[in-house]
Amino acid sequence: MSINHHISDELLLRYASGELAEGWSLAVATHLALCPSCRQRLSKMETIGGALLENISTGAASDDAWARMRRRMDKADVRVSQPMEDHRQAGRAEPILPEPLRSYLGGDIDSLKWRSLGMGAYQIPIRLADTSTIARLLRIPAGKPVPEHGHAGQELTLVLAGSFRDGSDVFARGDLEEADASLTHQPLASEGEDCICLAVTDAPLKFKSWLVRLIQPVLGI
Repeated sequence: MSINHHISDELLLRYASGELAEGWSLAVATHLALCPSCRQRLSKMETIGGALLENISTGAASDDAWARMRRRMDKADVRVSQPMEDHRQAGRAEPILPEPLRSYLGGDIDSLKWRSLGMGAYQIPIRLADTSTIARLLRIPAGKPVPEHGHAGQELTLVLAGSFRDGSDVFARGDLEEADASLTHQPLASEGEDCICLAVTDAPLKFKSWLVRLIQPVLGI
């Protein structure tokens, strides 16, 4: 598995410092379970952040604190000793849904009950204690597009199976797309396999189609 779209530095730093809401944290943690590179980046951040805390004064941090941390990260040599999950040992097949997402949903893909969104698409809302974000598992049929939409807030989309194309970029298993109000797009699920994604938002999507907008409150998207 080759992951080409990773967590941004800013988002990963907020995760390391415990600033993210539950939905964002779920998406980041699930990506980390799949991505050794980002686990290593997180380990560097935690190591350097701990060192900075030991030396920081009681006054406010300077404006270039983050820039200095990134320079130190580039020089650090911190290795992650082992993956968060390794289900390939002892002949066990790797699950489609890694932890912590699998525990949120109560099982892997084959045990889940999907709700129809129409036109072959399905979703599973994910219950969160923190209601500032909405998380859902989405299944988009192979070769079909998501209705064109913009964003009133932010959205994280993590691919768990299959893939989708957004413009010139292709997002496959483990890839994470970050979207905000500046982006209007129409992702297209690749041929051959349904695309299963974890999607987290903090505001309703802004669909171009009046028909989708009409049924949007019913669908909860």
